[in-house]
Amino acid sequence: MKRFLMILTAGIAMIAGREEVSAQNAWIVDRFDDIKVLRYEVPGFDELPLEEKLLVYYLAESAQCGRDIIFDQNFKYNLAIRRTLETVYTHYKGDRTTHDWAMLEKYLKKVWFANGIHHHYSNEKFRPEFTKKYFMKVVKSVPKDAFDEELNSLRDVVVDAIFDDKLYATRLNQTEGQDLLLTSCGNYYEGVTQAEAEAFYAAMEDPNDPTPISYGLNSKLVKDPDGVIREHVWKIGGMYSPAIEKVVYWLELAKGVAKEPQKQIIAELIEHYRTGDLRSYDKFNILWAQDNVSNVDFVNGFTETYGDPLGNKAAWESIANFVDKSATHRTEVISENAQWFEDHSPVNPAYRKEVVKGVSAKVITAAMLGGECYPATPIGINLPNADWIRRDYGSKSVTIDNITNAYSKSAEGDGFLEEFMLREEDRERIVKYGKLADDLMTDLHECLGHGSGQLAPGVSPGALGSYRSTLEETRADLYALYYLGDPKMVELGLIPNLDVAKAEYAKYMMNGAMTQLSRVELGKNVEESHMRNRKLVADWCYEHGKADKVVEWVTVGGESYIVVNDFDKLRTLFGQLLGELQRIKSEGDYEAGKALVEAYAVKVDLKLHAEVVKRYSALNIAPYSGFVNVRYELVHDASGNVTDVRIVPQVEGYVAQHLRYAKDYSFLPTMN
Repeated sequence: MKRFLMILTAGIAMIAGREEVSAQNAWIVDRFDDIKVLRYEVPGFDELPLEEKLLVYYLAESAQCGRDIIFDQNFKYNLAIRRTLETVYTHYKGDRTTHDWAMLEKYLKKVWFANGIHHHYSNEKFRPEFTKKYFMKVVKSVPKDAFDEELNSLRDVVVDAIFDDKLYATRLNQTEGQDLLLTSCGNYYEGVTQAEAEAFYAAMEDPNDPTPISYGLNSKLVKDPDGVIREHVWKIGGMYSPAIEKVVYWLELAKGVAKEPQKQIIAELIEHYRTGDLRSYDKFNILWAQDNVSNVDFVNGFTETYGDPLGNKAAWESIANFVDKSATHRTEVISENAQWFEDHSPVNPAYRKEVVKGVSAKVITAAMLGGECYPATPIGINLPNADWIRRDYGSKSVTIDNITNAYSKSAEGDGFLEEFMLREEDRERIVKYGKLADDLMTDLHECLGHGSGQLAPGVSPGALGSYRSTLEETRADLYALYYLGDPKMVELGLIPNLDVAKAEYAKYMMNGAMTQLSRVELGKNVEESHMRNRKLVADWCYEHGKADKVVEWVTVGGESYIVVNDFDKLRTLFGQLLGELQRIKSEGDYEAGKALVEAYAVKVDLKLHAEVVKRYSALNIAPYSGFVNVRYELVHDASGNVTDVRIVPQVEGYVAQHLRYAKDYSFLPTMN
């Protein structure tokens, strides 16, 4: 699981009790609940040669074809719920000015944003702000033939899933001591207990295999009526076949305009989709990781396992992109010096890589977001995930610059820093160096953090179980934090001075210990892996630096602030914790990893939580951001030949885009 996420904020105006997009910030397309929807630009697309524009176009179409897959993976009734709501939205002829209708519309927007009825970050089921009685009235007012036969037959299931609080409460439960499968309603397992699933995959693993496949990555595990547990593989001719066939159709067209080595890379991915063979997926990943020459690139497939409590099964995602050549210099410098960073890492030398292979990084421009990467998207990605491929062939890291730029622009003037950052000197450093610090944090996290270190002989990549994602993200963050404050960064010309690190350290501690709690429902624990990782780092460093007041809680006017008093000692603490995290991963020390997560990453101080929520709410800013995609169209001459690909100049509205996607990219049956 190699991904770096960022949540920023933007100003919103409240008018007549309804949420309106601020006219002063053109980057914001829509705002509802705790979410703002942004646009992103695709600078440099017009300058691409026609062949590369066509490659982007075909990869972008492929990226949109897997939309139904991620909805179904997140919850088995998501497609029934989404299609019921979409049918109501497009066919209802009644009064659309009422409060109930506004709340139903907001609910649908949230379902689109989260790719289902569970919050994309907290994993908790949405609570409808309209009544069951109102919903049934609206549904019954729509002509019955507007719903297909399957939707009509699932009406009661849909209603119960939306309104019964006791059903399907969380998509992803990670609570220690509970059966994580029976208490999670993600659609990766059915009728299978945690113990049965763990035993199923443990029986497959060969501890002596130096190149193990990612067992279970592209399948649903189901106990059939005969009591036998079987995998339902996601492939052409298998589960999700209608959507995968469309994904492959556009990949075939992309292969037709691609050059080597990318033509072979796409061919291997297509082979994987046709057969479901995970060895072919490994071949694809090996080829992809070694391709550092293609200007246009992509992620496409069953990739990240954050949504599976056991960390086996991958959500479908896709990003089409091309290189931002002007911004890639900094990542090239980092990649070229990867061996130096590894050799000077504050971890046990036995767990460092003696020879760093194939580390590459670049800054990219996202051209299309799809699957789990849409509407909310990461700002950095490091792949492949298989440890042995990273060991033998290296990895490829990207920072998505046009996405981080949109986040930054949408957050200007929102008052967040003034509210939560106590010291003026910290605020000044963040304003001056914050974008550079964020970009380098992503670069170091993805390129070096995830790519660093090695497992001890015989240690399984899955040894850390349900804690694997949190611990891996913590390790990568610590690597980035530690090296951001190293004088080597100045020597390499990546930062002008160490004030860049100070800006990041102050902001990271504030977010990890405090402000990210604004995204957690009051009284709940922290569940999402990235949030757990940041809390672990912040709380551990505070606790272990308390005697020297390295980091201090300060109360001013009854409000809490976290202040870094000694940046050098804080960096030393980052290094100490990094050494322990690497030991835990290298040795597969499940109990030590569990102890760290449970002690520092999960439990929330209720008083502090309530204060953060109150102060954050007063700012009237949205803690979550996502995007509408750009649209592309082919330009033809009088003979019908394609002469260009252009970006449609009008920014498509959030509702309009999802209704169009429902019409043009719905390929799966409602129940799969």
